[in-house]
Amino acid sequence: EKERLRKKWLDRQAAMKEEILEITYSYWDGTGHRRTVQCKKGDTVAKFLELVRSSLAKDFREMQNVSSDALIYVKEDLVLPQDISFYDLISTKARGKSGPLFNFDVHDDVRVGAVDTRVEKDESHPGKVVERRWYDRNKHIFPASRWEIYDPAKEYGRYTIHGGEVNKKKK
Repeated sequence: EKERLRKKWLDRQAAMKEEILEITYSYWDGTGHRRTVQCKKGDTVAKFLELVRSSLAKDFREMQNVSSDALIYVKEDLVLPQDISFYDLISTKARGKSGPLFNFDVHDDVRVGAVDTRVEKDESHPGKVVERRWYDRNKHIFPASRWEIYDPAKEYGRYTIHGGEVNKKKK
């Protein structure tokens, strides 16, 4: 019985890793160029970056001669390592500095009227894809000055604005 349940669980995990994700990202070269790409939940960030690079190569000449290793993916101010999979981020409900990492569908903020910015939304911002060379030249300038390497063991806390005020969800 135990072995049957284990196999069933592993089969379900394998099926989930094959599900298609549509990821909205912004190629960042000083200005944003919003695009989407489809990959599997089980794909690593490295595989995603290769799909992005081949997609961008059609419109940006500099992408034709760049390897995907020379690109970085920044989500919620965190540089995601290339060996982590989207499945890992989704299943652990990973959080960034300003919101969930796992919620890859991006929505426009369509709230009308008085908007309470203290309430964290379930939605996430599009991640940025940048050339490592661009990052190295601009890491002292906003927004790159806020970015740090993602550490799954680190607690990034609740949604904050103005740097110090922590706003908790009302229950």
